[in-house]
Amino acid sequence: HDTDGLIYDPQVRRAMAEFAAGGDTLRLEAAAAARAAHKSVERLSTHGSEGRGLSTGAVDILVRLCTLGETGANPGDLARSAGMTPRNATGLVDTLEREGLVRRDPDPGDRRSVVVRITPAGLTWLDKFRAPTQRAMTALFHGFTDTELHQLRHLCLRLVQNQQRIAAHLAATEGSTSA
Repeated sequence: HDTDGLIYDPQVRRAMAEFAAGGDTLRLEAAAAARAAHKSVERLSTHGSEGRGLSTGAVDILVRLCTLGETGANPGDLARSAGMTPRNATGLVDTLEREGLVRRDPDPGDRRSVVVRITPAGLTWLDKFRAPTQRAMTALFHGFTDTELHQLRHLCLRLVQNQQRIAAHLAATEGSTSA
């Protein structure tokens, strides 16, 4: 714990101090902590899904399709909502389809496109995955108050918004320099 009683990693602090060459390390340490937290959540999520044969990305797609029901979604919309590339989403849908957890149907509004829908087997898979996942997340966030969890969610989503803003700026800048 630091002088304010807050947890920090001394090795990360030393490495960031050297990297920053005497500059401020707070943002670098925060980024390292966010990466470490992400890895912890992913490790636990993967642990729960590995024995069931799916990556966390595939589980994310399956959960999104579950909420859409029979409406389903096209792979491009799935990619956008999950924050991944269309190619990655298509690969995950391929995996889920091979497992019989989703199906591709022709899009009635666009014959060149498909709609991905969860199957009854996909719903069953999620039912079996739900309780262990809830137990794992309860254990991972042990000791956190509801207020802390709301604040953590808020801060993480602010990071996502900032990243999206930067990506849009970079895309616009790159587009204007190539024109």
